[in-house]
Amino acid sequence: MTFRQERTPWDPSAPVYETEAPKTQVREIPVQETQVVETQAEETQVLPASAPETPERSARDLATPDPQARWSPGKATAALFVLATVACVAALAVTYVFFVRTTTGQFIDESALVEAVELSGTAGKAATKLLDWLPALSVVIASVVVVFVTILRRRWSAAVIAIAACVGANLATQILKDWLPVRPYRGVETLELNSLPSGHTTMAASAAAAVFLMVSPRWRPLAGYLGGSFAVATGVSTLINQWHRPADVIAAFLVVGAFMIPAGWLIIRRGPGWNVWNGYNEHWASARVWVALPVLTGLAAAGVAAVALLSIGPGGQEVSTTSYFWAGTSLIVIAGYLATVAGVWLFGLAARQPDPRRRDRPLHQER
Repeated sequence: MTFRQERTPWDPSAPVYETEAPKTQVREIPVQETQVVETQAEETQVLPASAPETPERSARDLATPDPQARWSPGKATAALFVLATVACVAALAVTYVFFVRTTTGQFIDESALVEAVELSGTAGKAATKLLDWLPALSVVIASVVVVFVTILRRRWSAAVIAIAACVGANLATQILKDWLPVRPYRGVETLELNSLPSGHTTMAASAAAAVFLMVSPRWRPLAGYLGGSFAVATGVSTLINQWHRPADVIAAFLVVGAFMIPAGWLIIRRGPGWNVWNGYNEHWASARVWVALPVLTGLAAAGVAAVALLSIGPGGQEVSTTSYFWAGTSLIVIAGYLATVAGVWLFGLAARQPDPRRRDRPLHQER
């Protein structure tokens, strides 16, 4: 016996009855709980899903590391240091050829030396005292700073490099004096004895450069200005006392630069932990005023040189008897402060990180 269930066919015209949905109980949340829920919702951050780690992605990350992570002081500026050293050597050769081997150069150089007699009074006495004390003063200043920084900061390799470069510059000056030919006769009455480069200026400039290399980058703008002023004052004093011509002083600056620039690069490379800084104006010794002062002084000296040379009439007749002296003095000031500004800029560029605003790599800056 089988049973079969009859299924009623669907009638489209039949009414449809809606069933009542079960009632949902709604719980009233107090105001305090609502605030907590809203606060938790605001604090919730939805992080985007990171891409899965794949061998290709890992290789790409290793191939393009963080620029700051691979940055090292002086590494990117090595070519600039080489170029600056070559420029010093080339400028030294040009200075010798023009002021010693040509008639025009000899006349300008010798005229500035002869006209220095006009200032041999009070200024000459002061310059003589400075030059008498210069060797001992330079050695004392450089020794105190180098020894202090070396012991306090333990910069032993930097001290050895700076002292070696200082000694090398002074030895090179004495060798050039002996080996360079005497001044040829070009129709200008002058001493045939070669006096290029100036030994006193070399000693003062090399001592100032040694101090500049030993201090931390935040102190170098101030050290550069003070050291450059000391070297310029020494060079002008040798001219006032008629010990050296302007070309001798300029040649001394170039000899010091040829030795101290590569030595400074070695110091930066061997001391990357302390040869870093955050840039100008983060310390009073690294204020831009120490760069602006030599620039303004050099511009003023250029103006004095222009007025002095324009005062020379046709045929070399001078309205003033000291025109060539002031032109020669201005040339010393311009050369000395130009070297100062260039050195501060070059070493500052080598010690500054690519982007100092980033703090993912801590920047250690010594006092």
